[in-house]
Amino acid sequence: MIVVVGLSHKSAPIEVRERLAVPADGLPGFLDELQSLPEVGEVMVLSTCNRVEIYATAKHGSDRDGTLAADAIEQKLIDRAGELRSEEVRTHLFRYTDDPAVRHVFRVAASLDSLVVGEPQILGQFKDAFEKASQARSVGMLLGRAVESALHVAKRVRTETQIGAGRVSISSAAIDLARQIFGDLSGRVTALLGAGEMAEDAAKVLCEDGAKLRVVNRSIERAQNVASMFKGEARPWTDLQRTLIEADVVIASTSSPHFVLTRELVASITRARRGRSLFIIDIAVPRDVDPQVNDLEGVYLYDIDDLEKIAADTMRGRLTEAQSAERIVDEEADAFSTWLEALKVTPTVVALRKHVQGVLFAELERSLGGKLKHLGPAERKALEAMVSAAVNKLTHAPSTRLKAAAAEGAASDYMDALRHLFDLPDNDEPAAADRPSRRDSQPRMSKPDGNGSSEAAAGEHASSDPSAGGNGSDSHADPEAEEPQTSGAVAREGASRESSGVPKEAS
Repeated sequence: MIVVVGLSHKSAPIEVRERLAVPADGLPGFLDELQSLPEVGEVMVLSTCNRVEIYATAKHGSDRDGTLAADAIEQKLIDRAGELRSEEVRTHLFRYTDDPAVRHVFRVAASLDSLVVGEPQILGQFKDAFEKASQARSVGMLLGRAVESALHVAKRVRTETQIGAGRVSISSAAIDLARQIFGDLSGRVTALLGAGEMAEDAAKVLCEDGAKLRVVNRSIERAQNVASMFKGEARPWTDLQRTLIEADVVIASTSSPHFVLTRELVASITRARRGRSLFIIDIAVPRDVDPQVNDLEGVYLYDIDDLEKIAADTMRGRLTEAQSAERIVDEEADAFSTWLEALKVTPTVVALRKHVQGVLFAELERSLGGKLKHLGPAERKALEAMVSAAVNKLTHAPSTRLKAAAAEGAASDYMDALRHLFDLPDNDEPAAADRPSRRDSQPRMSKPDGNGSSEAAAGEHASSDPSAGGNGSDSHADPEAEEPQTSGAVAREGASRESSGVPKEAS
C-alpha cells in the first residue's frame, strides 16, 4: 500500500515548512531513520521550497497497516519541527493512502500541485529525490513502479498539453512581482543572492528584460558562471553590503540554513541608499531574510508565500490545460490501480499452483515407488512432464479468471474462496510490500528526453508486472510461465515436503 504524509504551500505557511525542510546533506540520515521504522517498507523523501513529503509503502498491505505507517511517518515529521508544538504541526500535515496517495504523487510530478502550476523545476526535484532514495536502497518494486508511472505521467502532461508554455517558475513569478512594482525593469539594478538553479532561472528572465544584474555568491566561480551567461557582474560575498546599497531589487535564493540578510545588516545600509526604496524577494526555504527587515522604513520584503497571488493569476490562463492534465493523471492512476490489484492476486495464484503441484507430484512419487517402480528413467521423465502439463492445465483457468477479476477490482472474494477451498496459507504478502534489501540492485534513471523529462527505468524492481509477462522479480513472475519440474530428484523432494506438510518452493 502506497502512503503519503507531508505538508506543502497549500497546507502550511513558510515558517512551518522551513522547520521541516530536509537539507541535501541531511537526507541520507533521514532516509535511514524512516527505513528503521518497523511499519514502513519502502520510502522516498521530496523536500523543496514548497513541500516536504514522504512517499512510502506500508510494511504490509491492509488498511490498518497503512494507517500505522502513516502515523509513524507523521511522528517523525513532528519530531523535526523542534520548538513548534506537535498539535500545531499536525494541523498542517496531510496524509493519503492507497489510490489517493498514488494520484497525489502523480499530480506532484506533473506540476499540477505546484505553487506555479506547470513549472518545470519540480520534475527535476522529483527525479533527484528518487535517485537519492535509490542510492540509499530505500526504494523497492512497488514504490519504484509508482515513481516510474509518475514520471510517465509528467512526460505525457508535458507533451500532450500546453501547461508548461511560457514562463512558469517560482523565479519568474518573483520577477513578475518586481514588474508590478517597477513596471519596466530595464536599467534597474537587480541583485541575485545565490547562484543555484532558481538564481540561474531568474537571471535568464532579468537579462531578457534588460535589468542590470549583480550575482553575489560565496563561490565566486559559480557566480561568474551565472553572470557570464546572462551579461551580469559576479561579486564575492564580501561585496554584499556594497551590492545592497546599489540594488533596486534583491532576489535571495541561497541554501543557507540561517538568515543571510538580518535586520541589522539591512538597517546598516539604509542611510547610504539616501531614501531609495529597496524591494527584497525571498524565494529560499529556509528563508534567507529576517522577517523583521520588513519593519525598516523604505524596505519592502516579500517571501515565497506572497507569490501565491501572482501564481493564481497565471493559473487562470492555464485552467483548460490543467483540466486536460488531470484527465491524464486519472487515466494513469487507474492503470496503476489495475496493476496493483493484479499484484495482490499473485501470492494466491502461486500458492494454488504450489498446492496442486505438490499433491500431483506426491501421488506420482507414491506410484513410482510402488506399482510403477519398474519404469526406467525415460518413462519416469515422461510421467513427470505429463504431471507438469496437468498442473498448468488445472491452474490456468482459475489463474486467468482471478487476474481478470483483479483488473475489475473484484478479486478479494475469489482469493478468499480459493484459499478456503484448497486450504491455502493466508499470510502471503506481495514481495513489493517488503522492506527493500540494501543488496538489491538500485533503480536506474534513463537519460532525459528533449523535453527535459524522462521515464525512469526503475530497475528490475519497477518492471515486474504479473500481468505483463516481462522480466522481473521472481516472486512476482507469472506462475503459469514457470518451467515444469522434470527432475526425479526434485519430484521426490516435492513429495517429501508435501507429505511432511511443508509446501514446495515455487520453481
